Amino acid sequence: MIRAEMIARLRAESSWDVVVIGGGATGLGAAVDAAARGYRTVLLEQGDFAQGTSSRSTKLIHGGVRYLQQGNLAMVLDALYERGLLLQNAPHLVHHQAFVVPNYEWWEGPFYGVGLKFYDALAGALGLGPSRHLSRKETLAKIPTITPDGLRGGTIYYDGQFDDARMAITLAHTLHDLGGCLLNYTPVTGLRKKNSTICAVTAVDVESGNAFDISCRVVINATGIFADAVRKLDDPAAPPLLAPSQGIHIVLDRRFLPGETAIMVPHTDDGRVLFAVPWYDRVIVGTTDTPIHTPVIEPVPQPEEIDFLLSHAGRYLRGRPCADDVKCAFAGIRPLLHGSGGSTTAALSRDHQVLLSPSGLVTVAGGKWTTYRKMGQDAVTMAARVGGLPERHCTTHQLRLHGWQDTPPATGADGPYGTDAEALSALAAAHPERMLRLHPDLPYRAIDVVWAVQFEMARTAADVLCRRLRALVLDVRAAIAMAPRVVDLMATELGRNDAWQRQEIACFRKLASGYLLASDKKMV
Repeated sequence: MIRAEMIARLRAESSWDVVVIGGGATGLGAAVDAAARGYRTVLLEQGDFAQGTSSRSTKLIHGGVRYLQQGNLAMVLDALYERGLLLQNAPHLVHHQAFVVPNYEWWEGPFYGVGLKFYDALAGALGLGPSRHLSRKETLAKIPTITPDGLRGGTIYYDGQFDDARMAITLAHTLHDLGGCLLNYTPVTGLRKKNSTICAVTAVDVESGNAFDISCRVVINATGIFADAVRKLDDPAAPPLLAPSQGIHIVLDRRFLPGETAIMVPHTDDGRVLFAVPWYDRVIVGTTDTPIHTPVIEPVPQPEEIDFLLSHAGRYLRGRPCADDVKCAFAGIRPLLHGSGGSTTAALSRDHQVLLSPSGLVTVAGGKWTTYRKMGQDAVTMAARVGGLPERHCTTHQLRLHGWQDTPPATGADGPYGTDAEALSALAAAHPERMLRLHPDLPYRAIDVVWAVQFEMARTAADVLCRRLRALVLDVRAAIAMAPRVVDLMATELGRNDAWQRQEIACFRKLASGYLLASDKKMV
């Protein structure tokens, strides 16, 4: 997956079947589906793959216990089915995660116990294990750091966990494997029409400034929080489709949750579910739900959101984390569908819709990571009809994603690479020093940076430290310390000069400051 080769191919081929705009979960899912059906497919992303919402999730592949509470059985069934498929098709990225719902009131045990048994039943043969009641002693054994005062017991159940940004890169590789073409840092600047029907897109390569005019049969708008902006490229009078909502997470040291079991609190003060989940030797706590007016590519957690999470975490973790314990605070924006559920964004549906404009633009919006494959299937099925493409059935339900392996995945830094881990080790063979860690607090190595640049289209320090590796999310301070060495390695691979290195380090430090709490920003 080499960017220069993608550009050359885009120049060489005069026409495509499907152009997908957007390189997050939805766009990658749609492009993989289209390519798997044999359609000539190109994907264009304005920034980096999964730069927005798709790298800022709670890192869960789940049916959605809260949606069960809301009575949205259709969505829960879809999500549980997709969860099962992901465990089969990407076992190097998705694995089982045990959750405990702690019970502090007498009614919580039977209430949540019955609900989670129903959740198990809906999963059917794709279930991950039966839920069951835990005694107080068993609950404390699973979660020794949970607040013991008033604890009556708990209910254990199982869902899935993954690395969202690595999943996006894996889908990009899969698209390439299937013969698709994809480019990051190539924003779409216009939609060209013939007889009022879209027949091409115009785009520009940010790095070179070179423009593209890409003829196609149909265009899929899969831009997440920016879906309305693309719809206005098509029709300036298009009404808003989305009601965006910001959610944040804080990242803590594993001492606050040292076991392998996560905590799920079904109802917080704002009506959302609260999770505390072990992930890559850290703990992710989230999330909030704050309506916003204008989506941005780099949202920043607000002080009241951080206070909300610390307050709720302190109710359930006896370590009572404070601001000084936060290793990272990151925000993401949900592309919720406008007016589909209630007066607050917490009540809006997480389901998706596929819409068709008079010009033939296919827009897929809403949804969540767990159902990305189904979203892609629905969008491509409509796009094929609109574009007059040969009718071909979706095959992604049984498509093994790039890196799939039938043996247990490697542990440590090699785990997310799947079968690519062998090639990565071969790349390092001539330079054993590249296997050394870049920072003592994180598992990442110089070879991971080289691989990201050579084979994963990483172009900036943020691409590497935020998404190819997860350093920024796991520990902002460590990521800042790693940045000069990472940029030096990238400069060698990309042929950049000293001025580029200085600018790249400064840009990354500025970005990283948005992941720090206000009291820590002085360190940048």
